[in-house]
Amino acid sequence: MRRDVAYPLLPLLLLFLALILPSSHAQSSSRSGTDGYNCAAERSVYPCRGFNCIAGRSVSPCNAYALYRASSGDDLASVSDLFGVSSLSIARASNITNNSTAALRSGQPLLVPLTCSCVDNHSYALIDYQINAGDTFYIISTTKFQNLTGYQAVELVNPELVPTNLTIGVITVFPIFCQCPNRTNLLINDKNSTNVSIVSYVFQPSDSYATIASNFGTTVRSLISLNGAETAVETFSVILIPVTQFPPPLLLSNSSSRSPSPSPPPPPASSTVVEKKDRKGVIAGLAVGMGLLAILLALVLVLYLGERKKKGREGKKGPGGWNNQGGGERRFGRSGSDEKLMTDISEWLDKYKVYGIEELRQATSDFDYSRLIQGTVYKGTIDGEVFAIKKMKWNACDELKILQKVNHTNLVKLEGFCVDQEDGTCYLVYEYVENGSLHSWLHDTTTSRRLDWRSRLRIALDLAHGLQYIHEHTWPRVVHKDIKSSNVLLDSKLRAKIANFGLAKTGVNAVTTHIVGTQGYIAPEYLADGLVTTRMDVFAYGVVLLELISGKEAMSEDGEALWVEAEVVLHSREANLVAWIDPVLREQSCPVDSVVTVLNVAKACLQRDPSKRPTMVDVAYTLSKADEQLSDYSGDGLSVGSEDVTVVAR
Repeated sequence: MRRDVAYPLLPLLLLFLALILPSSHAQSSSRSGTDGYNCAAERSVYPCRGFNCIAGRSVSPCNAYALYRASSGDDLASVSDLFGVSSLSIARASNITNNSTAALRSGQPLLVPLTCSCVDNHSYALIDYQINAGDTFYIISTTKFQNLTGYQAVELVNPELVPTNLTIGVITVFPIFCQCPNRTNLLINDKNSTNVSIVSYVFQPSDSYATIASNFGTTVRSLISLNGAETAVETFSVILIPVTQFPPPLLLSNSSSRSPSPSPPPPPASSTVVEKKDRKGVIAGLAVGMGLLAILLALVLVLYLGERKKKGREGKKGPGGWNNQGGGERRFGRSGSDEKLMTDISEWLDKYKVYGIEELRQATSDFDYSRLIQGTVYKGTIDGEVFAIKKMKWNACDELKILQKVNHTNLVKLEGFCVDQEDGTCYLVYEYVENGSLHSWLHDTTTSRRLDWRSRLRIALDLAHGLQYIHEHTWPRVVHKDIKSSNVLLDSKLRAKIANFGLAKTGVNAVTTHIVGTQGYIAPEYLADGLVTTRMDVFAYGVVLLELISGKEAMSEDGEALWVEAEVVLHSREANLVAWIDPVLREQSCPVDSVVTVLNVAKACLQRDPSKRPTMVDVAYTLSKADEQLSDYSGDGLSVGSEDVTVVAR
């Protein structure tokens, strides 16, 4: 047998053996006291890719659900705000019409989609919550989140907060208990185990395993296997329910207000047969096993032939072909993830235009190199209108989730997207911003384009307004995480727009060990401790201000950060600051006071202690005043040795 066929066959054969061998249903819950569910021992049924793979286990996030019961006065908008998910996703999962302002009946059950991931060896869905007057971890856990988490777990994931002294307005992370599907909890479910989701459910005083199994279309045996004996389950504790039927029977009572949605496909005939038989006989087990083996071998053959056909098609592409990336590269979206990808983005289908891949190929001359703007962004023309088309090698859901929350004149607008079903590649279609990046205007020596001080100050103010919007007017708050001059685009009137939300994150006060960003712009606390807050954007903004003032790159050819150089300049009594300012500005009529104001703002933004940095509200206010002063300016420009500038360094 050829080696390239044998390799994909091995995991399939292992799966075959796991299916036909008797499985133990005595698995106890991985629940660990009041801290949630342990995820270290779970083996994911999804492929393990990238740096998240540890010892053959996948700790990548998965889709899960929580059963939430509406309180008096609740509507979809309030529930979606509480959990930080879209109202449309809750409506679809809960079998109701997406009317965000319509009152829900008290006690109405809702399925809330969650992103479940492994945090400190526990399975949690992390939800941001802003502390109000009178809030405690216990009160919010038991009332707002209805015991879907425990105050002990909240304390664990918020070690920097003092539970007895919570500051009003601080963002706290509440870990909702959840679990990802794994081989064990798939096999124990009696129904279509290839499409199971785990629902976190709070056990009520009137509940029994029998009623829960009936309400969710599962079995008592599945509940025992996941949660242990019913007698051991405490009232108001979280149990796990494997669900394959959406909506489950419990939510059929919502049918009077449900929106039409396609029914899930029926289980295969073979699964139906298995449901009706005991599968205890050796002969029956062998028969099923041989049938599965035949199917797996046929699947391997189909995959092999399909891969050969695909490689042959790629070989015909020219050097500028969009999918010509080397025959050995494994592509995202194979092995059934296309369907999952479309499911994940389905909630945005009615908000953005969905383009066809052929439409984008024609718009970009098949993604020809001559249409490349920067990185993986191409210029394309559709129906006479120019767009920027960003090719994604990964799942675009995270960026879409951010972009669907924001709408501001100083943010690049998303027009639509495309998913190539064949390769599982995503494309985001943005408005085209005519004058390119601020970085090219400041640092490209091959062009004669130069920005005067009035334009630079207005760009700084536009950028401040854009950051103020995502920091203060979105919920959960958005941290861009990659503010830099190349991600600031200028339109035909040289007004600035923030682009590229690929690294953006919702929520604040999170900690990560996966440090991403661009050298020269990364805040010290993020680099040292992985702390993600809006203040890291403020720091990067301060670096962009230094670029606007000095005309220098954020990182020199010698590897020295501009902000480190600026620290020396700004704290030196003998430094001639005018000599440090961009020569282009020294040649123009440029008001000293205005430049000094922006220098002081930059200095404040670059404080090493993030708590001492200003908010973007403060920055925008200060720069607005400087802009007003500039509009009345008609005096002399900068001069070398100006005493007014030297005073700033004192």
